[in-house]
Amino acid sequence: MKRFRHELKYFINEKDYASLRDKVATILTQDKHSVTRDGYLIRSLYFDNVYDHDLIQKNSGIFRRKKFRIRTYNYSEDVIKLEKKSRQGEYILKSSVPITRGEYEQILDWEYDFLLEKEEPLYHEFYTYLTSTVMRPRVIVDYVREAYIGSLGNVRITFDKELSFVTNSIDLFEPSPVSEEVLDYPKTILEVKYDEFLPDYIRQVLQLDAHQRSSISKYVHCRMASIRYHGL
Repeated sequence: MKRFRHELKYFINEKDYASLRDKVATILTQDKHSVTRDGYLIRSLYFDNVYDHDLIQKNSGIFRRKKFRIRTYNYSEDVIKLEKKSRQGEYILKSSVPITRGEYEQILDWEYDFLLEKEEPLYHEFYTYLTSTVMRPRVIVDYVREAYIGSLGNVRITFDKELSFVTNSIDLFEPSPVSEEVLDYPKTILEVKYDEFLPDYIRQVLQLDAHQRSSISKYVHCRMASIRYHGL
């Protein structure tokens, strides 16, 4: 049974990023999905209803909220995940199930019935939101993730860089995507995820008290930038 995890987020500058990544790399193992030391590309298509309910809930500071997205890695269709991220304050719960490229294309074509033929509840829940709240694709979010993991406390430290949104498409496999960054260079997002506790030696390396915690949502940053870009 999955449980909610702690998730802490911080904006850090270039100097802090360079220092922290070197320190973290000496005590934790880099994520196996990394292509280079800089990490790997995450591309996600986020969904929201016609009233931007999830966007408004986040901006209003609602304690309990959720987001649905379809996620790919490194421009590949080998792994496509349908994900739901639930949040209660600083606690998160992420659920994911696989979909195929063909099933992804069906979703974009508003053909959802195949979701009801699946066994896992997440498919059915996604179907319900798509059909009852008129939930639709809203924005594609791109960033490069440099991730490190530790078994004690099930810790995951990530540095997310080059946060961007795709300006000309809501198709994850658009052959000629045009992206625009949404954060001032060289701002990096530090995320710290763990289960019951964060080991002291990791806390000391990160020096979290020296950084200001922020309520950062990549979806909100990119959705708001997309709204301004398209003049909606």
